[in-house]
Amino acid sequence: MNFTNLGPKLPFAPRHYICYRTSLPLFIDGKPDETAWEKAPWTEDFGDIEGKLKPDPLYKTRVKMLWDDNYLYIAAELEEPEVWARLRQRDTVIFYDNDFEVFIDPDGDTHNYYEFEMNAFGTEWDLLLTKPYRDEGTAVFAWDIYGIIVATDINGTINDPDNKDEGWTLEIAMPWEILKEFAPEGEKARAGDKWRINFSRVEWTYDIVDGKYVKRSDPKTGKPLPENNWVWSPQGLINMHFPEMWGFLLFSDKIAGEGTEEYYYEKDEDIKWVLRQMYYLEKDFYEKNDRYTLSMKELGVNSNIFIDLPGIPRIDLTKSLFEIWMPGFNKGEIWHINNEGRTWCSH
Repeated sequence: MNFTNLGPKLPFAPRHYICYRTSLPLFIDGKPDETAWEKAPWTEDFGDIEGKLKPDPLYKTRVKMLWDDNYLYIAAELEEPEVWARLRQRDTVIFYDNDFEVFIDPDGDTHNYYEFEMNAFGTEWDLLLTKPYRDEGTAVFAWDIYGIIVATDINGTINDPDNKDEGWTLEIAMPWEILKEFAPEGEKARAGDKWRINFSRVEWTYDIVDGKYVKRSDPKTGKPLPENNWVWSPQGLINMHFPEMWGFLLFSDKIAGEGTEEYYYEKDEDIKWVLRQMYYLEKDFYEKNDRYTLSMKELGVNSNIFIDLPGIPRIDLTKSLFEIWMPGFNKGEIWHINNEGRTWCSH
């Protein structure tokens, strides 16, 4: 199917990570150097948010994760020749600095998901999104991850342009007591569960002026040049709020270093992706015609995309609402998507 104006300009190929357990709590000091961390695998290096549509990042970024009964642990390593930060007040807009960001959608329906940002000082910004901004979602800035523990470690000297740095590392311990709020059945993760997750790094282009870091400006507008967005699982457009493109996080009951888990892909993701493409097309159609449509022909859908699927989508609509549904691979299951972009399964 052709990509639409709204949708990502990349095929559906989210990355995945197997999160192993740690048998001992981790000491969060910004240095992921405990034995459990050493045995946990790194993710692939981050790429541009648009994937191979844009050049590779200037600096290396990678992540690893662990979990236990109390926390989801995240560690990251960010290569950076000039480590700088300004913001020190919690819940300020952290991406105005160079930062590291975490996005988590526990049940994978693209609604009610978490965003967390931090800079090299360890200053935090956490918020809850009721749904993506494209679907008129609201950002709940008053929402906090109570009990979160974060720390950073600078391999160099922060805010000192007189010498070159190697970068910074960070550790985050996110408590299940908060993360489970919008998880399936309101429960913390269990072995075998899959959550959607992604990571982003914002990197500004800067100059050193009179011993200070100054964002480089566009000479035509006087405004700072657009930031670089480097991510783990490519989005296919410059927007992190397309949760359908985030990676998959599979929780394993194996202790890190004591065996491996095989990742498995669920065929229902192909159904959800076809429904998502039809959602994009309906949204595009509405923009041009001020109405939705029941017609596959008007949407420009090629029926060949349904060949390997267990059925053909059906569309229900009013002038301002739609729902698209089709059978799943398991008997009795029906997958749905609506005009707000939420996906779910019914029986």
